[in-house]
Amino acid sequence: MTSSTKPVALVTGASRGIGRRIALALAGAGHDVAFTARTLVEGQGRIPPRYGNGEAESAVPGSLEKTRAEIEALGARALPVRMDLLDLASVRAAARTVLEAWGRVDLLVNNAVAHLAGNHDRLLDLDLDVAARTMTGNHLHQLALIQAVVPAMLERGGGTIVNLCSGSATTDPPAPPGEGGWGVAYSASKAAFGRLAGAVNAEYLHRGVRAFNLDPGFVVTEAGAARGGTSAIADRGFEPTPEEAPGRAVVWLATSPEAGRFLGRVVWTPKLVASLDAPA
Repeated sequence: MTSSTKPVALVTGASRGIGRRIALALAGAGHDVAFTARTLVEGQGRIPPRYGNGEAESAVPGSLEKTRAEIEALGARALPVRMDLLDLASVRAAARTVLEAWGRVDLLVNNAVAHLAGNHDRLLDLDLDVAARTMTGNHLHQLALIQAVVPAMLERGGGTIVNLCSGSATTDPPAPPGEGGWGVAYSASKAAFGRLAGAVNAEYLHRGVRAFNLDPGFVVTEAGAARGGTSAIADRGFEPTPEEAPGRAVVWLATSPEAGRFLGRVVWTPKLVASLDAPA
């Protein structure tokens, strides 16, 4: 591939939803964007049900192919990489592919989540294997990706990591799953994931690598809608966040000299974006 002087971003889970919007926002803000997903071409996307009740997978739009075309239309280089968050070899291979192709990762956005049937089941219905695999995908394999990328950041003198965390990690569900609440397998895995940014900052901030926890808010994505249950959550008073808002937040965190004041805190996307829109 041809060389470029633009900063390089790696965004996971970018065939649709929040990840796609983040990838496009970064491309529009002057980044070349490598991005991962499981779905190669349009029409192949499938998402498992939220609960382990035997329902079939649902079709969802989006693909590596489509996101690549959208990024390139914005004048940025695009590098699509197939990655399955539940497959450790593919996670490590994704980082290796980007580093070998472009030689750097200046910004890593950990957006992808492990979707498994039943990872929002109620306590006594929860399959422990599902809980373990959810923890593996949402925490351990995210850690593996950070481990694969941070050494290259250190060699270049710095970099930024943005982890898309979840309010479910720190807030008790207002109701049982299916009635406006969320499952413990998912929320526990996101709670573990939420500790990674602090570990990065404790060990590598003095060498120029910084990490943020960004809570996107309650975003109803194509995948979330297909899995069901989002209307019950909305009925509990959770106001939806526009899907494009986390992308604006990521661009600001990656480029603003003022972003450092959010280190060690959970960045609440709706509040940050509202402040960006406020009159000076």
